[in-house]
Amino acid sequence: MGHDKLRKFAENEGFACLLQPSSEELLQDGYFALRDHEIKGAWNEWMFEESQPIVLELGCGKGEYTIDLSRRIPTRNYIGVDIKGARLWKGAKYAHEHALDNVAFLRTRIEFITAFFAPSEISRIWLTFSDPQMKSENSRLTSPLFLERYRKFLAPGGLIHLKTDSIFLHQYTKAVAEKNGLKILACTEDLYGTPAQSLFSAPSPEISEDEIASLYEVQTFYEKMFLDQGCKITYLCFSLDREGAFEYPDFDAAYWREVEGTRHSFGHK
Repeated sequence: MGHDKLRKFAENEGFACLLQPSSEELLQDGYFALRDHEIKGAWNEWMFEESQPIVLELGCGKGEYTIDLSRRIPTRNYIGVDIKGARLWKGAKYAHEHALDNVAFLRTRIEFITAFFAPSEISRIWLTFSDPQMKSENSRLTSPLFLERYRKFLAPGGLIHLKTDSIFLHQYTKAVAEKNGLKILACTEDLYGTPAQSLFSAPSPEISEDEIASLYEVQTFYEKMFLDQGCKITYLCFSLDREGAFEYPDFDAAYWREVEGTRHSFGHK
């Protein structure tokens, strides 16, 4: 391990905004019987200055969206989640140095996410440039398996934002939403070719102008790389409200893998 990573890991230990729980403790009773972390249901009390609706960014990388949204919409609290400590270091360091009291970071695997959040504790979820997992459906962060996890803590009316360079993941997620009758608020295969004022098919009180602006004005490290490669950026926003089990769609994965073609970007290896 490089000295720079070791330095970042050491600095991470001193950031009060960064929670790094032990996976061993969560898994004491096995993978399918995760133990709840003590912060579950108490994020507003333990980690934030004010008790406000909480927004979750899953696979946040360096935390660009978590940081930007916290500044644009200070009436909400934000948590960025990633397993890579060296990536989280940048966002956590920024939040620490700028005394952002509505930002926190969680280092854990997203498969363990239900151990950390109580029913209705989260108001919306951002998925920014997630690995499309083209060969493993249940590993996709928008699969029915993961949607069921999110439903356990997403408040009624809560939304999921998916911003991705992967047409495969975009089409798969759209198919999941349609199969399960989920309300789609916005859908485009070319975000930057779609004017902001026409992104949503109808005025939506659930989405603020600041949230829409962030879609166009915030570019993560990977997004800039994908744009440089000529990739189009897609966007999908949908509600998770549904009773009963989530169903898997009829999705032609082989076709969409071919459409997507060979991925050269190192971010999804």
